[in-house]
Amino acid sequence: MTQLTTNTTAFIDAQIYSKYILDNLEPFLLPEIFWRDVSDFQSGTTLNVKTVGDVVLQEAAEDVPLIYNPIDTDTITLTITDYVGDAWGVSDDLRQDGSQIDQLMGLRARASTRALAQHHESRFLAKLATIQTNANVNLVNGAPHRWVAGGSGGTNRVMTMDDLSYMQFAFDTADVPQEGRVAIVPPVVALALNNLPNIVNVSNNPMFDGIVTSGFQRNHRFVKNIFGWDIWTSTRLPVKTATEALNASTYGLANDTAEIGDVASVFMCVADDNCKPIMHAWRKMPSVEGWRDHELRQDKFQTLSRFGFGGQRLDTVGVIWTSPTAYN
Repeated sequence: MTQLTTNTTAFIDAQIYSKYILDNLEPFLLPEIFWRDVSDFQSGTTLNVKTVGDVVLQEAAEDVPLIYNPIDTDTITLTITDYVGDAWGVSDDLRQDGSQIDQLMGLRARASTRALAQHHESRFLAKLATIQTNANVNLVNGAPHRWVAGGSGGTNRVMTMDDLSYMQFAFDTADVPQEGRVAIVPPVVALALNNLPNIVNVSNNPMFDGIVTSGFQRNHRFVKNIFGWDIWTSTRLPVKTATEALNASTYGLANDTAEIGDVASVFMCVADDNCKPIMHAWRKMPSVEGWRDHELRQDKFQTLSRFGFGGQRLDTVGVIWTSPTAYN
């Protein structure tokens, strides 16, 4: 009698698993040059940094003493806020009965590192939006640094050339260096920009003027340079959880409300540490440690990270809220 599938079921594998393991997509992460590193702050949970203001000159006249004016001083702070980690293990039984377990553990460690990196970047991008005053256009030298996209009188919350042009003007008015200007936008904004006709002042290569030349390998996709902004995309930008009214119509911009779900496009200058709007400190960089649990007959692993972000400057950051879906 011929051996058939119906009479030889004991020799049929009910399930076959491929030798390949599907990994998650790699993250697109920002380089550390985007923030000022103050990790030499090694004790305590809050770092206080002294700041000084500008000097206002006065008219002088013969035989008239000058007025002795004190310079404005203040303090900014950075607090270690995030303490996050991950833990996993593998039993001896699984190692004995399973296959590709070492490959699985390698991918597990890689996924843990990726999750920590994505959390870290999300916190950085969120801080760029939250150091500004909510429901306020955040004037710097008379020019807004926060508004809803749409240009003059827009209501669809879609990024326009007017928005990019005005943010350039706002940074120029604040005496922000022209080199090192970066904009990070959600993919829908990149789509909107790519669909705009007659785009002017656009180059097809990233600028950065020598500041970032190789830190984006396999990372955020470069869109184009518009009005001096090197524009990159990210999927980890902050999202509105409550509406925010921003009336910038006085400045020729949209008088509109940022809706729940709207995404922030963030603008900043990273020319040098004095220009960067955000400072950052590691208390514990991510690292993996492992040990043997003899009682449970398992190998265990964990990774931990402690860090904090703090606002450093308000004049070198800008935020434009955009629709999460509309692009025209």
